Amino acid sequence: MTFTKTSQKFGQWADSRANTVFGLGFSSEQQLTKFAEKFQEVKEAAKLAREKSQEKIETSSNHSQESGCETPSSTQASSVNGTDDEKASHAGPADTHLKSENDKLKIALTQSAANVKKWEIELQTLRESNARLTTALQESAASVEQWKKQFSICRDENDRLRHKIDELEEQCSEINREKEKNSQLKRRIEELESELREKETELTDLRKQSEIIPQLMSECEYVSEKLEAAERDNQNLEDKVQSLKTDIEESKYRQRHLKVELKSFLEVLDGKIDDLHDFRRGLSKLGTDN
Repeated sequence: MTFTKTSQKFGQWADSRANTVFGLGFSSEQQLTKFAEKFQEVKEAAKLAREKSQEKIETSSNHSQESGCETPSSTQASSVNGTDDEKASHAGPADTHLKSENDKLKIALTQSAANVKKWEIELQTLRESNARLTTALQESAASVEQWKKQFSICRDENDRLRHKIDELEEQCSEINREKEKNSQLKRRIEELESELREKETELTDLRKQSEIIPQLMSECEYVSEKLEAAERDNQNLEDKVQSLKTDIEESKYRQRHLKVELKSFLEVLDGKIDDLHDFRRGLSKLGTDN
């Protein structure tokens, strides 16, 4: 039998007579090497023992044949037993040695058979372990495939979330721009409201001033009446015309001056009112656009 290393931790040998292949697994390559060396030593020792026993058997048989040839023919029948005894005496130590060698070989064979059973059990255990490892490897491969699928799903989900985040960031930037525009519009509205309040204050002042206009008109009418009365009196009082002419001219001058001021005041008032209407229309349009 020849021991062969099939891998770094496994070896096997074949028994052609039993038509059986034996195998052993080891925990390390050093143990496998030691076992292979011991296997070779036992094989060589068995071979040497077999050769020595064969030589002793041949020597003893040759010696017995030579002793039989040297006895006389007259005493051959009587000395046959003696020759057999001599053979027995010569063959006795060789047979004892052969028996001891055979006993040793039987013990070694028994031990090897026990070791073979032990190795068969270990081989079966290794096969079961290999089967479990194969199953675990298949499960781990299935788990790896499942994890790959989950990783692909997570990667797609991550890409989708990144795209969604980019969209949200873009929307946030648009919202920030709209907020900035709204803040600018609010500031503009506040400025316009402040201008509107100023215009309303001016309009109130103009209205207060316009309240004086009826009084001025009444004064003008009163002056006109007095003028008419004066003219009537002038017809009746021609002697007072010269004395009152100066007063009349002054009254006319005041009246003209007052009308000019009133006309300019009315023109200014109309312009302010038009500006106020234009301002209100612009404010209402701005509020509608906002």
